Amino acid sequence: MSYGAVARAAGYPRHARMVARALAQSSRPLPWFRVVNHQGGISPRGLNGEDDLQRVLLEAEGIEFDARGRADLKRYGWPPTP
Repeated sequence: MSYGAVARAAGYPRHARMVARALAQSSRPLPWFRVVNHQGGISPRGLNGEDDLQRVLLEAEGIEFDARGRADLKRYGWPPTP
């Protein structure tokens, strides 16, 4: 899902940044790596290597990225797009 899709599903449309903040600050083990930006790409988090880790974890689940580093949200997104 994209950050915006999570926000909409939670009843907070247009609050994608709130989702990002909640994932970063949660003390619960959330599957943060499954949330991508609206283009299906991995949003940069800094120089700590989490960007690479997120891609590795998604690829381990079978997610494929194109040459621009984007996953096809119509194919892999949730909820599925008909």
